[in-house]
Amino acid sequence: MKRLLAILLFSAAVCAQPADRPTAPVQAPRATIDLYRIISAQRDTTYVDTSLTIQSDYRFNYLHRDNFGLMPFPNEGQPYNVLQFSLNKFTAYPHSGRKAKHFKYFTADDINYYSVATPFTELYYRSVMQQGQNLDAFVTMNTSENLNLSIAYNGLRSLGKYINQLSSVGNLRVTASYHTDNRRYMARVHVATQDILNDENGGLTNVADFESGDTQFNNRARLEVFHRDAESFLLGKRIHLDHQFRVLKHLPLTIEHTIEHEYKFFEYRQPTIASQVTDASGGTTSVLRYGEAFVTSDLRDRSRYNHLINRVSAVYETGTIGTFTFFAEDFRYNYFYDRNLLLDSGFIPGLLKESLQGLGGRYRMSRGKFSVNGAITTGVAGRHYASVEGSVLYRIDSLSVLRAGVSSISKIPDLTFSLHQSRFSAFNWFNEFRNEKITSLFLAAQTRWLNAEVTAYSLTDRLYFIDSDPGIRQIVTPQQYNKTIGYVSVKLAREFRFRKWALDNTVLFQSVTQDDPVLNVPELTHRHTLYFSDYFFKRALYIQTGVTLNMFTAYLMDDYNPVLGEFFVQRQREIGDFPMVDFFVNGRIRQTRIFIKAEHLNSLFGKNNYFSAPETPYRDFMVRFGIQWNFFQ
Repeated sequence: MKRLLAILLFSAAVCAQPADRPTAPVQAPRATIDLYRIISAQRDTTYVDTSLTIQSDYRFNYLHRDNFGLMPFPNEGQPYNVLQFSLNKFTAYPHSGRKAKHFKYFTADDINYYSVATPFTELYYRSVMQQGQNLDAFVTMNTSENLNLSIAYNGLRSLGKYINQLSSVGNLRVTASYHTDNRRYMARVHVATQDILNDENGGLTNVADFESGDTQFNNRARLEVFHRDAESFLLGKRIHLDHQFRVLKHLPLTIEHTIEHEYKFFEYRQPTIASQVTDASGGTTSVLRYGEAFVTSDLRDRSRYNHLINRVSAVYETGTIGTFTFFAEDFRYNYFYDRNLLLDSGFIPGLLKESLQGLGGRYRMSRGKFSVNGAITTGVAGRHYASVEGSVLYRIDSLSVLRAGVSSISKIPDLTFSLHQSRFSAFNWFNEFRNEKITSLFLAAQTRWLNAEVTAYSLTDRLYFIDSDPGIRQIVTPQQYNKTIGYVSVKLAREFRFRKWALDNTVLFQSVTQDDPVLNVPELTHRHTLYFSDYFFKRALYIQTGVTLNMFTAYLMDDYNPVLGEFFVQRQREIGDFPMVDFFVNGRIRQTRIFIKAEHLNSLFGKNNYFSAPETPYRDFMVRFGIQWNFFQ
């Protein structure tokens, strides 16, 4: 929290005005909002938004984005169960793994850069479940028209309502962007340091105690969990630079270079190996939740990962045909443990090391109402990988857009599927799986009447984790499905308005074609918000208040394993068909937005049948307060 305090003090210093500054005789014109630009890693530009809409309410959460299609765990800072499969992102490169730990992990594609007319600060605060807070402080400024600097820090601490459920998260991001006066040279760099610590209780030992509604368990700390002292920790450090130089002033040829180095450390710690579970007779039974272990206490599993990416591109721009890019890339990674293992099941190495080289090209064209993008990448040295994608956009008018796209990826397996070492004997493996083949198609329409999106996937050689010993123990192993899985989703969104009232609706239909239950999603997921909006106090205060209902149909929801930091397929219990009702009052005064929400209101009088995973209940009723404060200087 010291880093956060330093940033807050720096933000206050930037925004403060000296008391003895003389008043200027003529006030300078105020900068318009289009001079406060946000540039994504893909170089798309948006502007700072201080408005209050229903989308502001959807985005005011731990992830700072609309979390429709995600099911949060009971404490802030924990994983999310993915209800909408099309939210998954795929790349041809292997991911380091531990994906359940990465929902609040900023990748290079998540980092924004800025250009602002005057210093701009944003402060975010939201209360948490118990004993803590969630704070996010951000400040950016242009020291000149050519150079922008920004720094942001997100800090979270929340104890949670259940035993051993503490979350502690820190995300520090520092960016700089620069261009010469003639813009022949441009550069962007960022540094990110992130740490995510979670106490891992392993879920409830007896779900029936929670479902019974017995008032003695209204204090959730009385419910027994599998682990009272286990925890997982993810640390990440990254430096990223991309810059470009136009070769000749009058020749539309630009050379681009991107270099990125990232290091990750993951540790799972469990001092007490055996779990004590109450049996039907009231006695206790000792259970080895994850099977036999090589140690009797103080179990620690540690893995490390680093990668270095180099990409050199030549970009040729034409005024009529479009922009052509040709590139060569080099991707090197090391994924390693502190030892080699020789077990009865075979030899488990302590290192995966690989160097991959690829060639590719991109095409971009924008003319009139049409925009076209396409890209192709293929590995030419090292293990094979490939990616082909294309999209087209047609802008009917300022409020209506049609989009379509297709992609095909031959993906190298994520590293936790290929290699894993643990002091738990069943969690050691070394595999040589085939590449996953992922083909997708999407069609989307955004109009003033309806937003619609159709997505289809064909998945071959899908990799997944599964519980190989169903029951009270979790013996999770990786598997590869050699058949084809078909997935189709249709997502519709429409808001109806009548005077000061509005009803916002989002409905998602999903269908999966497969011979075995490998990819499991709810058939129907929907959200409906009825709310009222109006100005008060001579339009100084704008208020939105209403009720939001979230719900999804029952299905074989994935479970979570803390040893791996991954979700896995379970085939024993269906979860769903319970409503989640929130009541909110949001207000806006100038650039300040205030959010008050009574979460899961219906849990006060409904059944205890709400879960985020088979042995992990969803959140109980609570009232939370938050504020988002913008300063323009």
